[in-house]
Amino acid sequence: MTPAPSARWRGSRRSALRTALWTTAAAVTVLVLLGVLVANGVVWPNRILSARYDVRGVDVAHYQGAIDWDVLAAQDLDFAWIKATEGSSHTDPRFAENWAGATKTDLLVGAYHFMSFESPGADQAAHLAAEVPATPGTLPPVIDLEFYGTYLEDQPTADEVHAILDPLIAGIEEHYGAAPIVYATTEAYDLYLADRYPDLPIWIRSVAWAPQLSDGRAWTVWQYSNRDRLPGYDGVEPYIDMNVFAGTREQLAALALD
Repeated sequence: MTPAPSARWRGSRRSALRTALWTTAAAVTVLVLLGVLVANGVVWPNRILSARYDVRGVDVAHYQGAIDWDVLAAQDLDFAWIKATEGSSHTDPRFAENWAGATKTDLLVGAYHFMSFESPGADQAAHLAAEVPATPGTLPPVIDLEFYGTYLEDQPTADEVHAILDPLIAGIEEHYGAAPIVYATTEAYDLYLADRYPDLPIWIRSVAWAPQLSDGRAWTVWQYSNRDRLPGYDGVEPYIDMNVFAGTREQLAALALD
């Protein structure tokens, strides 16, 4: 029997609704699966965007545990920055071990200092200088400028940060004979670095998409992933930060200390 037109319309509507529900459920499932893969470092969109850059490297701290630098350096890497100091008194417990191991490889190696908002910049520069040798051929020190602890919600003012950052930069330049590189999150860059310090190389963290600095400045190093896994370390942190340099290895080497 041929259904009445209204019955056909109701059937068509139910069919369309079922199709829409299935489509929505499938889309949600795909998004959830993609989120899980990204969170576990299996899929990372920036790996595609960063592939155009040939010079790659890592940054590490004691969280990566004992590092076999020969194994790590063999993973198509060109450089490594190692956490050395934090504030005016803390030294990374694995810095000396990591520095000794990394500098025996073919990697270009440098140290980084995690800047504190709670101690004078001159004291922080002196602490870095006491712990990290000014070895010719090593990469210039990096100042890691990002929020931590209570400062994640209650960020310091620009004047407060510059009062620390300016003498820290000056102390590094005086001791090492080279300008530091400044690492920053996008938020920290916009608050404290945009349209300032034009001669300092910028290392920008952007793990979701390719970076574009708000003042049109070119970045020097880009941290494109904090969810990679490489052979060669066994720490409590299963992931390792990955970075690219905006140039050739020779250009990166040209930044090294004299």
